[in-house]
Amino acid sequence: MSFDSLDALRALLADMPGPDGDAMAGAADRNGQLTKPPGALGRLEDLAQWYAGWRGNPRPSIDAPQVIVFAGNHGVAARGVSAFPPEVTVQMVANFEQGGAAINQLARTFGARMDVVPLDLDTPTADFTEGPAMTEAGVVAALRAGWDAVAEEADVLVVGEMGIGNTTSAAAIATRLFGGDAGDWTGRGTGVEGDALALKTQVVADGLAAHGSATDGLDILMRMGGRELAGMAGAIARARSLCIPVVMDGFICTAAAACLEKTQEGALDHVVAGHQSAEAAHGHMLEALGKEPLLSLGLRLGEGTGAALAIGVLKGAIACHSGMATFAEAGVADG
Repeated sequence: MSFDSLDALRALLADMPGPDGDAMAGAADRNGQLTKPPGALGRLEDLAQWYAGWRGNPRPSIDAPQVIVFAGNHGVAARGVSAFPPEVTVQMVANFEQGGAAINQLARTFGARMDVVPLDLDTPTADFTEGPAMTEAGVVAALRAGWDAVAEEADVLVVGEMGIGNTTSAAAIATRLFGGDAGDWTGRGTGVEGDALALKTQVVADGLAAHGSATDGLDILMRMGGRELAGMAGAIARARSLCIPVVMDGFICTAAAACLEKTQEGALDHVVAGHQSAEAAHGHMLEALGKEPLLSLGLRLGEGTGAALAIGVLKGAIACHSGMATFAEAGVADG
């Protein structure tokens, strides 16, 4: 499976595999026999059955998590929308590669392989207030980079990002996808407030005015996104083709993922929301997508950190589901 145009990717999204019904039924049957009162493990029970369906195994395990961090630079950053200069993106990529960032520690803690994918950092995308951020060839290349970065042996995927200016891009995407005004979706990002936040909101509004003719999610991604957002979207789509469950990160990752859902309904059925970030509009976006977060810890770092932390929740769900004894195995009366 591959693609060389947005139309080809649209066709792939329309023909993706779904969960294994027999595995889900088997997982539900097993869950009903485990040594606990019905429903006593709450959402962990639902998570385990969801995961079992996507892995095609009623008693699965998690052995090979993968975390991928995509990095890109945004032309719109020149408008002064971030508290940090664009060169921080390159510096943070070096930090990721040397193992010094928060995401490195969380990936290591939960036994995840971590990959870093910098995307043309020397060439920022175009300023989306003046025209499309990327050409079709450019966005397809970034989507393909994400698609190709997914390890076929992975059994759960987290994607994260680094890119100065990308909360501005994500806010523009969210407004265009879900409606409302720029102010409804534009938040503090790296810490801007006051006049700087007002400027950022105006930049988002300017971008929306420039792209009123955008059609589906992939078109919006091309016009107002960034290479790292496209990379995440491509990786999430590839995971679906391989039946690899995805734990979604914060505001920026959710905006990228939403571009898939708004292109093909159900494209995120293999995705669970790892957390709700402190970026004010993230909760509204999750609600619009019907995704209830596993965690809410006030995080707003990006990098995939909230989703990586939620790997522990998913691992706990699977450990209980697949490792617990049944009433019969334990010799315990089941009432």
